[in-house]
Amino acid sequence: MASEISPKAEISPRAQIGDNCKIFPFVYIEDDVVIGDNCIIFPFVSILNGTRMGSHNKIHQGSVVAALPQDFDFRGEKTECIIGDNNIIRENVVINRATHTDGQTIIGNDNFLMEGSHISHDTKVGNQCVFGYGTKIAGDCEIGNGVIFSSSVIENAATRVGDGAMLQAGTTFSKDVPPYIIAGGNPIAYGGVNNTMCRAYGIDEKVLKHIANAYRLVFHGQTSVFDAVMQIKDQVPDSVEIRNIVQFIEGTQKGIITKI
Repeated sequence: MASEISPKAEISPRAQIGDNCKIFPFVYIEDDVVIGDNCIIFPFVSILNGTRMGSHNKIHQGSVVAALPQDFDFRGEKTECIIGDNNIIRENVVINRATHTDGQTIIGNDNFLMEGSHISHDTKVGNQCVFGYGTKIAGDCEIGNGVIFSSSVIENAATRVGDGAMLQAGTTFSKDVPPYIIAGGNPIAYGGVNNTMCRAYGIDEKVLKHIANAYRLVFHGQTSVFDAVMQIKDQVPDSVEIRNIVQFIEGTQKGIITKI
């Protein structure tokens, strides 16, 4: 089915628009843009060069996709901002494209970006994440699947958040947040296992106990994080989730958030 495009929208003839899209008045779309099928683009949205968007996305009023990176290293290179499928991007969201040609900003599938949130250059977001009102994600961050950011969270540059983690409202952090936990406060600290989301994703109750035991060693033990990881390997029964925790902590460059 042909797309419904308002004559009041300004769209480059070079842009590639999929089938069955609805594009409202006063939308601005530049040359080097690809938009998949069944997308809805509401008024006053700007979709800029480097956008590669999948299908079934909804982009609400005032949002900017593939904005130029807010990075002093940017020299005008041709870069990309990749948006997957089934994302909801609410009003006044800004997503920056990458800084250099060998980088990408990536938003996966089934994510919900609430009003005023901002995803900066070269950040990678997984699937089924929620970004609360006014949440700001700096450049070069990595965010797993099923992560929830409450409102007004600030994630500083080059940090990571593991699968199934939840960041409480108003939290600012500059270290990595491991998978399956709740974290919050200023300074940020571990607040327990995110049992609600873990159960929603079908993690077994027995495995939930193993996750809690692993984090008891990390955050309540009297040893270094390195030694805690060794204890997890020795003492906690193996599972996909436990391996995910170990690999995440072993891969940290910034260090993980503090103990309580």
